[in-house]
Amino acid sequence: MQPGLACYNRKMPVEILMPELGEGVHEGTVSRWLKKEGDFVKEDEPVVEIMTDKVNTELQAPASGVLVKILIPEGSPVEVFHAMGLIEESNGAAKKPVAETPTPAKDEPKPEPKTETTVETTSTAPVASGDRKWYTPVVRAMSKELGISDSELAGISGTGQGGRVTKRDVEAYLARRTGGSSAPVTKIEVKDVAPVAAGPDQEIVPLAGMRKMIAEAMVRSSAVPTVSTLAEVDVTNMVKFRERNKDSFPEQFGVKLTYTPFFIKAITETLQEFPLVNASLQGDQIVMSRAVHMGVAVSLGEKGDQGLIVPVIRDCQSKTLIGIAKDLETIAARARSSSLSVADVQGGTFTLTNPGSYGAVLGTPMINAPQAAILGTYTIKKMPIIVDEMIGVRSIMNLVLTYDHRLIDGLLAGRFLQRLKQKLETFDFFK
Repeated sequence: MQPGLACYNRKMPVEILMPELGEGVHEGTVSRWLKKEGDFVKEDEPVVEIMTDKVNTELQAPASGVLVKILIPEGSPVEVFHAMGLIEESNGAAKKPVAETPTPAKDEPKPEPKTETTVETTSTAPVASGDRKWYTPVVRAMSKELGISDSELAGISGTGQGGRVTKRDVEAYLARRTGGSSAPVTKIEVKDVAPVAAGPDQEIVPLAGMRKMIAEAMVRSSAVPTVSTLAEVDVTNMVKFRERNKDSFPEQFGVKLTYTPFFIKAITETLQEFPLVNASLQGDQIVMSRAVHMGVAVSLGEKGDQGLIVPVIRDCQSKTLIGIAKDLETIAARARSSSLSVADVQGGTFTLTNPGSYGAVLGTPMINAPQAAILGTYTIKKMPIIVDEMIGVRSIMNLVLTYDHRLIDGLLAGRFLQRLKQKLETFDFFK
């Protein structure tokens, strides 16, 4: 066999691609490789752990073989549809990642390094082939949907790895072309920040992993024009009900009785009356949802010290208070054990955050774009209140609604909060 024919008989390495891990998720971080270069992996065996602002998940190997190359090291970002590693299909034992090739004749070029370089470059950057560039499927789909020609696309400067054009580059170009006033927010790039020297009693910790993903999501959400409106609510009836039933509730229904299911039930019924608050603005289209899929902020890790995540309780409009309480306990337990799946954090239409659980009395929660609104519930305090010209001690709390002002104006927000306040104060919404 001629030396040059060896590369034709070899199978091309199989790429381990970064999948889409949720709505609006265009990038993740390689938090941990479960295999190292040279290890043999079986198809569907977990091979790499990916972290985003929405979920942590393990990705399975797309084929059986040897992990011959890790393209994205641990702690590095990776965009959707980007190659993270290469598997050389094999039925044998593990091999070394360095390719073993016959020594070529003196006048013959070495074919192997050239083949490997072609695979890696095609996976990581827009490679020129004549006048053509390689673009991710996301960028191609966007350009087609937005009417961006191939010549326009070729003229866009890429900020991705190796100068590759990213989704944000296309959005920024479109905003400039149409004269838009709100260009997409540039991605946080910690590596571009000037080095910081630590003082004698300081430590430099990189912004990485989930915290970096959350930071970038918050920057994107901050581009939405939002307003927050506050309402003070007398929840004495709710507090008394819980005090009377919190001991018998677990025995009767198999779940603890907390305040959060009451909030979810009341919010759900109110959203059914004000559907625009349950909508989202995507481009120039308003997406209305007849169902209420409630995102609830819960803490990660056994001690709740590994950040927050927002899993979704689906179809709350068709669930009882007991059903909501059981679903809430389930997702909280899965968050503590870091076993949430991608599906658990997708498709939310409205978000509830409960800073009151750790004593916060007031705040302005940040919207979970592209959702239209988020509600913050704050700590319940006993306060002297004038009721029927008399001073009485009542249980009072603050509700804060943050909303996308492009969809929801102050009047609608005020009416929504007043209706929710009425439901919580009369406390007959779940009967």
